[in-house]
Amino acid sequence: MSQLDETLTMLKDLTDAKGVPGHEKEVRDLMTDYISPYADEITTDKLGSLIAKKVGNPDGPKIMVAGHLDEVGFMVTRIDDNGFIYFQTVGGWWSQVMLAQRVTIMSAKGDITGVIGSKPPHILSAEARKKPVDIKDMFIDIGAASKEEAAEFGVKPGDSVVPYFEFTQMQNEKMLLAKAWDNRIGCAIAIDVLKQLKDTEHPNIVYGVGTVQEEVGLRGAKTATNFIQPDIGFGVDVGIAGDTPGVTAQEADSKLGEGPQIVLYDASMVSHKGVREFIVNTAEEHNIPYQYTSMAGGGTDSGSIHLTANGVPALSITIATRYIHSHASILHRDDYENAVKLIVEAIKKLDQDKVKEIVLA
Repeated sequence: MSQLDETLTMLKDLTDAKGVPGHEKEVRDLMTDYISPYADEITTDKLGSLIAKKVGNPDGPKIMVAGHLDEVGFMVTRIDDNGFIYFQTVGGWWSQVMLAQRVTIMSAKGDITGVIGSKPPHILSAEARKKPVDIKDMFIDIGAASKEEAAEFGVKPGDSVVPYFEFTQMQNEKMLLAKAWDNRIGCAIAIDVLKQLKDTEHPNIVYGVGTVQEEVGLRGAKTATNFIQPDIGFGVDVGIAGDTPGVTAQEADSKLGEGPQIVLYDASMVSHKGVREFIVNTAEEHNIPYQYTSMAGGGTDSGSIHLTANGVPALSITIATRYIHSHASILHRDDYENAVKLIVEAIKKLDQDKVKEIVLA
């Protein structure tokens, strides 16, 4: 692996950071450090979403670019007499990706390493080996001998539990492996959009946002959008990659490295026709690669953004990512950089007249 450059260092910092829904402070503080040099004003709403404001034309439309701070994880619910930790998922998990995986419990006394326990195959019946373990039966082993010792370590119900995985640049150096791409890549996009606009004239007011609690119902996007009252909203997130064995084109047909995804629809929204066509035209004008995607299930912050007040024309722009909602996912650096370029070029054209044209499309 080559030495990390400035962008890769930011991506490593963001993905290595810990932040499950309801406990995003570590990620918010980090995003604040990275975005502050490019913002005119930094604030938070009362749920904890970060809002960075960059003024171009103070009389121009308000443009919101939102990634979410949180990642899927777990919460401690009880400790048994032998010191084993039982937990609740926070966000969507498939049980088959969880067993024997390392986790970090964020206790009041500091981080505690644990592993989700699993039975050796030697003692499983042939029938048991065929069945996935129910999440409610899973537990975390922190090496405690008793409930009292676990409490001495600092563990208590309500503590956040975060998947553990270190950022890794792969042999193909544009392929990036990490936990929490969902959705630290969206936070990075918001940071880089403001960075690219730092010394650039633009006819609007841009808000780079890190929302909380997306993984449990797009909650932070509701409050942050209500705070901002934007004229146009972009949710930036990960999307499904279809370029691995076993995934059919009908399920997902996006490929890593072929450009950011323009989301046509998902379970949370139908993309706004005017915004979608504007973004596609911008991509084609600047020779920025893109691909369409749609998801029958799931959603992004745009699902809350577009329903705020009397409605916000909104679009999700996502990065095709392999193995999301697991301990480790892969995305392509070019897709990230092209998403930033696409949004920046769009913002340069989003004046009052263009926004009115988009709304009425």
